[in-house]
Amino acid sequence: MSLTFEVHVDQNEYLPSGGRVMDAVVSVTLTGETLGAPGLDRGLARVVLLDTSGSMSGNKIAQAKLAVGAVITALPDGVPFAIVAGTEVATMVYPTTPTLAEASATTRAEARRAVGRLVAGGGTAIGSWLRLAQQLLEGTTAPIRHAVLLTDGRNEHESTEQFHDTVMACEGKFTCDARGIGDSGWQARTLERVADTLHGTVRGLPDPTALGQEFREITEKLMGTAAVDVTLRLWTPAHARLRFLKQVFPRIVDLTDRGVPVPGSPRVRDYPTGHWAAETRDFHLSIEVDEGEVGEGLVVARVRMSVGDQESPEHRVRAFWTDDPVLSTRISPQVAHFTGQQHIAELVRDGLDAHQAGDLPLATDRLGRAIDLAKRAGNEETVKHLAKLIEDDGAGTTRVRDRMDDVLRQMADIESKRTTRVRPKE
Repeated sequence: MSLTFEVHVDQNEYLPSGGRVMDAVVSVTLTGETLGAPGLDRGLARVVLLDTSGSMSGNKIAQAKLAVGAVITALPDGVPFAIVAGTEVATMVYPTTPTLAEASATTRAEARRAVGRLVAGGGTAIGSWLRLAQQLLEGTTAPIRHAVLLTDGRNEHESTEQFHDTVMACEGKFTCDARGIGDSGWQARTLERVADTLHGTVRGLPDPTALGQEFREITEKLMGTAAVDVTLRLWTPAHARLRFLKQVFPRIVDLTDRGVPVPGSPRVRDYPTGHWAAETRDFHLSIEVDEGEVGEGLVVARVRMSVGDQESPEHRVRAFWTDDPVLSTRISPQVAHFTGQQHIAELVRDGLDAHQAGDLPLATDRLGRAIDLAKRAGNEETVKHLAKLIEDDGAGTTRVRDRMDDVLRQMADIESKRTTRVRPKE
């Protein structure tokens, strides 16, 4: 398959005298002649991690079983797969031993029957589910190793440190999409930790009947995978400091501390970005350098995309020092746009934390400012979710709701990190 990463750097290259921080947005688009071509064997292995704790009883477990059954039915012949039930421990549902089964008419029927027998009961320890998924998937040669995590509960039966350590240990071993089911119990930040670290997507599904469609969309995206385990390769000069590197579209994910040194290249690090389809992603890069003299210039970063033994052409982020305020105060539209959207996510988090602490004036201020910024950015989905947290006090003034449904809080937290790109000028 012929693939090309098209890379564009958006920045104002000019710094004022004394300036030390250079920001740039690196936009990357994957293109190729056969991207998305039907019938190609993508080499998929899949594990479904289904929460069967006590809180999943009733309609949630019933709808989840229907959705998982539909996923099993849709598995093409030959795809390795497994179904895991999650409580305070991880238990094999199908096959019954810790291995992957190969999809066929027989194994699909057996797996559906096994899922149909599941009942809800027990606690929640998501790290144990992920460890079993890692064990199952490390035994396959399939390039696309994927898990889906479905839960409605809080991760209460393991320590935060145990959970975080497990998630980090799974990075690079498989990807994982995380879904919160129902209108209470699940925590956005737990699911975000899983999805962001394991290069998956995260979403809340207050209506469990939406699970079937959600699985279909996840599968369609996987089938469109064209490049596996893509990294952003970053060089920085001596005496430079990486302030941060974040994916800022389609979702804000902080990659700053996840760089892996490249052997033999002490100034180069690889930052994992997961699997790619035919898509565009944007990354916000911020570098602090030593102060330069007016008239001097410096390459502050070199960026290229890398997958396997293939690398894209190198693209440079530059800095030039000037005493011309017209040049140094120019605004990069992309940098300004994504800086604003990162600020939205920060305001939402501060507002939700303030509400949780009972500081309603602070919560009203932060969430109101977030809504204003989201409107200016054209982020209609974020505005829609945040508006549910605000009410009119009857005197024409808006304020945060005294009582807030937990699902609205969790959905707002997730959606505040889903971004839009700069709209083209008409």
